[in-house]
Amino acid sequence: MFATYLIGLREGLEATLVVSILVAFLVKSQRRDRLPQVWAGVGLAVALSVVFGSLIQYTSTSLLRTSESREFFEAVTSVAAVVFVTWMIFWMRRAARSIAGELRGKLTEALAVGSLAVAGMAFLAVVREGLETALIFYAAAESVAGGTGAGSLLALIGGIVTAVVIGFGLYRSALKINLSRFFTWTGALLILVAAGILKYGVHDFQEAGVLPGLNNQAFDISATLDPNAWYGALLAGMFNITAAPTVLELIAWVAYAVPVLVLFLRKPARPAATSARPGPAPAESGAAPATSDPTPAPATSGTAPAESAASTAASAEPAQPAAEPAAPVERPQPAAAAPSPRA
Repeated sequence: MFATYLIGLREGLEATLVVSILVAFLVKSQRRDRLPQVWAGVGLAVALSVVFGSLIQYTSTSLLRTSESREFFEAVTSVAAVVFVTWMIFWMRRAARSIAGELRGKLTEALAVGSLAVAGMAFLAVVREGLETALIFYAAAESVAGGTGAGSLLALIGGIVTAVVIGFGLYRSALKINLSRFFTWTGALLILVAAGILKYGVHDFQEAGVLPGLNNQAFDISATLDPNAWYGALLAGMFNITAAPTVLELIAWVAYAVPVLVLFLRKPARPAATSARPGPAPAESGAAPATSDPTPAPATSGTAPAESAASTAASAEPAQPAAEPAAPVERPQPAAAAPSPRA
């Protein structure tokens, strides 16, 4: 149940931050009249997410007749959930610094179009999180005992409610938390949750007969890791760590968790990109006094290199017309030398 709570908290907080950025922008821009369109788009996104989750559950329980088809469906949804979780975690880490500016820019364009554009922009900003939550929740809940029962659903709702409270506190400046550190810790935990979901998907593929090795266990540590103990249930419920996994399950869990965790926790190297910027500046600042007065020189150094290149090309063009008058000057010389023999 903690895994579904963590999913609701993480996805809910992302959606809450998006909505809070939109609302804060409208309030500061004195466009409170567009707030109903934003809430309408958010409500439609939530409703579509609920319908999508219900459709997945209905497909699994009612439309699929045989156990093999249900196992195969659950395996496919598990793999899809792992893909979405991985993409979401890395996307959030990359776009965390620029998401506010991008949303404000898109909302400004939507305000110029009309109310439907504002509602559509809010809908698209939230519906992605909602659809991911529905898919990941189903896969995570099915991977533990109890499935998508009342307990798992309440845990998901509890995580979403907690995210809404945190988002409202951030909007009102009542809470000050390090969002970068928060998303780093929750992202690392979600990677382990996704590894457990992938392990469960491999097990479903084995039960459906798609993959072999259902009875080929890697090890059995039931004497040490009691599945009925509280710590065994906690590890199984959060990360799907069991006492007797199959060989393919163990390979899938390790092959996903280890490299993805290393890539996620590794900080991107950005000093090389920043140190390369001052390079063209001295060249332009040195060339500026030769072509312009000292007064506009700072403006030239602050402009793009394309402008200096254009000015250089413009200064090079007049040199060719200067060469053309030189050609006619040499042509009259033979004509001037012609009269001399007559004389």
